[in-house]
Amino acid sequence: MDINENYNGSNNTNIPGGSDQGNGVNYGYVNMQGAQQPQGGQYTPNMQNMQAGYRHDYTYYPEAQQPQAKPKKKHKALKRVAAVFAVIICAAAVGAGSIYGYTLINNKNSGGMDKSVSANISKDDSSEQDAPAEETDNDRPVRDVPSLEQLAALDNALPIPQIVDKVSPSVVGVSSLLRNGTSYGTGFVISEDGYIVTNYHVIDGAQKISVAFSVSDDDEEYDAELIGGDEQTDIAVLKIDKTGLTAVEFGKSSDLIVGELAITIGNPMGSELSGTVTAGIISALNRSLTVEERKMTLIQTDASINNGNSGGPLINSYGQVVGITSAKIASYYADGLGFAIPIDEALPIVSDLIEYGYVKGRPVIGISGEDISDIYAQYYDVPKGFYVAEVTEDGPAEKAGIKVGDIVIGIEGELVETIDEFNEIKKNYKAGDTIKVSVYRDGDIVDIEVTLAEDKSALENKDDQADQQNGQNNFEGYDPFSFFNFGY
Repeated sequence: MDINENYNGSNNTNIPGGSDQGNGVNYGYVNMQGAQQPQGGQYTPNMQNMQAGYRHDYTYYPEAQQPQAKPKKKHKALKRVAAVFAVIICAAAVGAGSIYGYTLINNKNSGGMDKSVSANISKDDSSEQDAPAEETDNDRPVRDVPSLEQLAALDNALPIPQIVDKVSPSVVGVSSLLRNGTSYGTGFVISEDGYIVTNYHVIDGAQKISVAFSVSDDDEEYDAELIGGDEQTDIAVLKIDKTGLTAVEFGKSSDLIVGELAITIGNPMGSELSGTVTAGIISALNRSLTVEERKMTLIQTDASINNGNSGGPLINSYGQVVGITSAKIASYYADGLGFAIPIDEALPIVSDLIEYGYVKGRPVIGISGEDISDIYAQYYDVPKGFYVAEVTEDGPAEKAGIKVGDIVIGIEGELVETIDEFNEIKKNYKAGDTIKVSVYRDGDIVDIEVTLAEDKSALENKDDQADQQNGQNNFEGYDPFSFFNFGY
């Protein structure tokens, strides 16, 4: 900075870098009182101002005058000597370190160490003695880093290729001809004489069902008969006219642990990608979800499940089927959320469907309706529950006196606000049991005794579907340009 630019010849000029010592306050400026600038030169404060307590951090000299040398102080000279000495010591230390490093490298390459250097290393230094010899790239052992699938596999587990070889011959593609298109899904063989398990929603409303083996030299498609389907659990059993098939081996879903290996084999997007294998882990157990108005308890997995995988097997690390892939949550915000029906819960349903065509002993009351929202309840001044919109003719509810327009608010003395809550309690009873149902009617609460019947609606659905299959050539109302439907 040029002080002349800040000096204007006044009696009070502020110059950056000073302080007002008279007041004991540091303002960052020098107060140059009574200063006069010599002509043709730069300003030098006089001793009178300096003695008066003013100082500055800048010294300028007239052009014709050389600066006078100030006497050197002793302590400054000593500091300079100490600084030079410190630099010499540092240089010596760096040099010694370089010599040591050079010697160490040369002796390492020659397989030994100089005695003069090794003498300076303490024999008691255990960290140096215990340190392993550094390995070159040629001698370094190759580490086998396990994959995620290997880490997730249990003891005595099969390699994934063996699991695929074991299960793939039992996996089939299922196509259902509907009135508005074609639905694709997956299934698996459970007996050598042609029984196949899949999801109910894959074949629901089908006029014709066909089955083809996903991985096989047999390219033939087989017509499948619907043995029985249960909409509530989303399970269906088919039968094809073929023997000598390879049936899957069942494991126990109750033995599953979170984090273990999970594999799926299926037909995502239809037959073109048949036999696709995906692997992941068991992400969670006993997930309670509502899928298409069905409340289900499912296994969660991050093994990829896509449209067309519905009804396929969920397999453990021993090649055993532990679930039926059933649903996938597809969202912009989430991925890798697949779900399967636990095989422990599915097998009794499958057994009943094969033997009876429906689930034996399941209770039914014979009503359907809609949940009452908070706004509806407040507006009409009625209690929360579910509104009875339909009563099955000659069913248990109609026989007991329940009417359309009633609001069901309780069962067996427990208040309920939704159909799901009502069914959760009802499923604890069996056909033939008598239960008390509380309804709100015309401003009063009425308790009604209802004797539960056995739910055989699956037989009716099977007969309706059989009628559709028998009349499959009647395509009145069929859109030939309709899109393909895929199971989840």
